[in-house]
Amino acid sequence: MSGVCVISARGGSKGLPNKNIRMLMGKPLIAWTIIQAQKVSEIEKVVVSTDSEEISSIARKFGAETPFIRPSNLASDNSGKFQVFKHAFKSCVEHYKKDFDFFLDLDCTNPLRDVSDITSAINLFKDLRSSGVDGVFSVCDARKNPYFNLVEPDEKGFLKISKKINNSLIVRRQDAPLVFEHVASIYVLSPEYLMNSDNLLDGNLRGYNIGQDKSFDVDSELDFKIIEFLMSNKKNQI
Repeated sequence: MSGVCVISARGGSKGLPNKNIRMLMGKPLIAWTIIQAQKVSEIEKVVVSTDSEEISSIARKFGAETPFIRPSNLASDNSGKFQVFKHAFKSCVEHYKKDFDFFLDLDCTNPLRDVSDITSAINLFKDLRSSGVDGVFSVCDARKNPYFNLVEPDEKGFLKISKKINNSLIVRRQDAPLVFEHVASIYVLSPEYLMNSDNLLDGNLRGYNIGQDKSFDVDSELDFKIIEFLMSNKKNQI
C-alpha cells in the first residue's frame, strides 16, 4: 500500500501567532513533521496544505510539496479539520493524477510522536482494513474520566458526575469504563471513507494508543514551552 501524507498548516493562529513555523530546537515547527513523514516508506507524497505562501516556501525548503493553496473558506478559525482533509485529498488526486491506498494526516503541532508511531498506525489500518475499519487515529488513555471525576452543571447549575452506568455512581477509579483522549497527531483514513463521509467519527474508526507522553500539541505559549522541554529530553527526536 502507498499513501499520500498531508500536513495541514494554516497561516492564521490567534492562540500562538505563526506557531506552525516558529523555531523549535533549530527548525521551524512544521519541519519536524515533514522530516518524520519522509522517513516512512509507505508514504509516496508528502504534501503541505496551507493558505500561506511563507509556510509553503518553508515547507518546500524541507522537501515537502505544495501543489495547491488552501482556499480561504478552509483556513479560518471555524474551518473543520475533516473538510480540510477532504479538500487536500481531492486536490492531490487531481494534481498527481493517481489513486492512493490511504490518506495520512500528520498534525504539525505535535512533533513528539516517533516515526515508529506513524508506521504502526499505518500497519494497524492495513491489518484491520479487511474487517471493515475505515480509519485509525491517535489516542491516549484519558487523564480524567467522565464516569469518575469529570462533572458538569445540571439545569440548576449544580455540579453532577458527567456519566453514570445504570444510573449508579462509580466510586473507584479502577471501576470506571476505559475512555480515551483524541490526540491530534496521526490520522490514517481510507480514501472512500474520507470522500463519502461528513465527519471523522461517522464510520468505523479504531485508535492507535500513542501514550500520554506524546499527546501534547501546540495551542498556546505554555504548550510550546512544554513541547520544547519534552523534545529536548527525547532520545530520538525524529
